[in-house]
Amino acid sequence: MKCTAILGSPRTVGNTEILINEAIRAVRDQGCPVELFNPCTMNVAPCSNCGGCDETGRCVIEDDMEAVYRAINTSDRFIVASPIFFFGLTAQIKALIDRCQAFWCEKYLLGRPIPQGQEGRKGLLLMVGGMDKEIGFKSGGATATAFFRTISVPKHEVLYFTNVDSKGAIKNHPTALKDVYEAAKRFIL
Repeated sequence: MKCTAILGSPRTVGNTEILINEAIRAVRDQGCPVELFNPCTMNVAPCSNCGGCDETGRCVIEDDMEAVYRAINTSDRFIVASPIFFFGLTAQIKALIDRCQAFWCEKYLLGRPIPQGQEGRKGLLLMVGGMDKEIGFKSGGATATAFFRTISVPKHEVLYFTNVDSKGAIKNHPTALKDVYEAAKRFIL
């Protein structure tokens, strides 16, 4: 079993990074290797809607997404973590997700979905934001759900934390780190 984790926060050592590191710790404690991608520090161009992947299921843009594509094809578990900005996932993680249009074409246009494998495919979505309204988390969650289904992840768990804004404030949340650790541990089983 292999896990791919995607960190969507441009803030270093912020709340989202603290959460994803806790999830990664739980996965590694279960003996599963994790490959972490941070689109905020990668060369990931946005999708240009050129249609280049329509007939091949392969993106024509050559950049750091090649490593992400390989990881998605060979992983069984996926962690996506993002703060909520203006009721959505960050632009950096959204660019990475949009580039997975190639997987969408492969699955839905060409009829070649990513195989489930012996372990099946599961996901975990982690979101954090300063607002107390759920709409931002629902909007971000809808984008993540479309991403997960496109890469043949039929089910995923969602954890989100409201009213957490200042850097490192998630450490003061009474259950966040424990909740994330336990969720990541569960999705390995």
